[in-house]
Amino acid sequence: MSDWMSKIPEAARDYIDGRRLDEIECIVPDIAGVARGKAMPAFKFDKQTQFHLPTTIFLQTITGEWADAPGGEDEYQEPDMFLVPDMDTATAAPWTADITLQVIHDAMNQQGQPHPTAPRNVLKRVLALYADEGLKPVVAPEMEFFFVARNIDPNMPIVPPMGRSGRKAAGKQAYSMSAVDEYGKVIDDIYDFAEAMGLEIDGILQEGGAGQVEINLAHGDPVDLADQIFYFKRMIREAALRHDCFATFMAKPIEGEPGSAMHMHHSIINIETGQNIFTGPDDGETPEFMHFIAGMQNHLPGAVALLAPYVNSYRRYVPDFAAPINLEWGRDNRTTGLRVPISPPEARRVENRLAGMDCNPYLGIAASLACGYLGLKEQKLPRAECRTNAYMGEDELPLTLGDAIDMFEQDEALIEVLGPEFAALYAAVKRHEYAEFQSVISPWEREHLLMNV
Repeated sequence: MSDWMSKIPEAARDYIDGRRLDEIECIVPDIAGVARGKAMPAFKFDKQTQFHLPTTIFLQTITGEWADAPGGEDEYQEPDMFLVPDMDTATAAPWTADITLQVIHDAMNQQGQPHPTAPRNVLKRVLALYADEGLKPVVAPEMEFFFVARNIDPNMPIVPPMGRSGRKAAGKQAYSMSAVDEYGKVIDDIYDFAEAMGLEIDGILQEGGAGQVEINLAHGDPVDLADQIFYFKRMIREAALRHDCFATFMAKPIEGEPGSAMHMHHSIINIETGQNIFTGPDDGETPEFMHFIAGMQNHLPGAVALLAPYVNSYRRYVPDFAAPINLEWGRDNRTTGLRVPISPPEARRVENRLAGMDCNPYLGIAASLACGYLGLKEQKLPRAECRTNAYMGEDELPLTLGDAIDMFEQDEALIEVLGPEFAALYAAVKRHEYAEFQSVISPWEREHLLMNV
């Protein structure tokens, strides 16, 4: 057995057990959260001492174009970065025809330091700031997504898939077990794939949209949970394709239906005592709890560009579609952007309900935790708890990608936490994508303006 084989998780060893390992996929999450990298025969992985990819993969937009390097850097040479395999992330790719493992790699510069624009490193940077304060964040994400009928023509609207009953999946059936059963075979494959990959599903439920499903993940370490979401997205797409439908993580794929969020639950643990800093000796809420919420209120406007990274993301931000567009906080109030769920004192937490499922999980979690970190450092108090319908309040978040990028670049404290080099690159990529979108003439414009204006 190769030395690295003894270091991989038990689930990966069990998957290989008694079979010949054919291939290793060496992957890095890019700015969009897409897997970039290379595949190689397993025997080559044994012998390889260094892995390389060009740093410019982080300048690639979601359309495959390339943003200009910020600050005028000369990227035409496409210098290499070094990839270091994190063998703790080794997991099966059970949908492949041969026996394949995926391994997430950390991107390092040629001086051996974490490459500052790699999303996984951005999250680790934020966690290191917490560790310097003797603190460790814990997160629990919720993943919402849609199963949709195959859509091979981008000019055609996306529609719900056909269920086992022979009828299209119905909307407005939240928590219905019958609705989930309509695409039970896909769910079965998701469970089987997750077991082979060693991924833990806390629960699956039907959401409010037609064909919309939510998967909850158990709480844990932020990097580990971001890795899981990264893997889950790829795996769920593969499971859907087996059953003649697509799985999409677009924020708003179907007109008239709710959007898909990635709600994030946050608590913070004192490393020395192991206690949740949001709960005091008398089981009451602590000043740190209020400071964390205040940091969210003060810095989330700048973070929206990472939580809602595409033009489609802002179609989700509409009232009465279970997508808060406010920075109010409230206890057990789902109309607020910041919700405090019912929980025992030791599990007291803040739920950030603003992020879309289209966000890069590393960057979404990093941005959300960065806001809370700044709150702990600034020690400000939040405004009064919202005890009414927060949907009725005034808009206070950017409602277009262009405005969100502007607000991101104006929040100097947030940029310092995430890393100035990363922030400059991210803004350059997003401005390039926004300019591409602005150059497209939409069907709405052709339908209503062509003959009428």
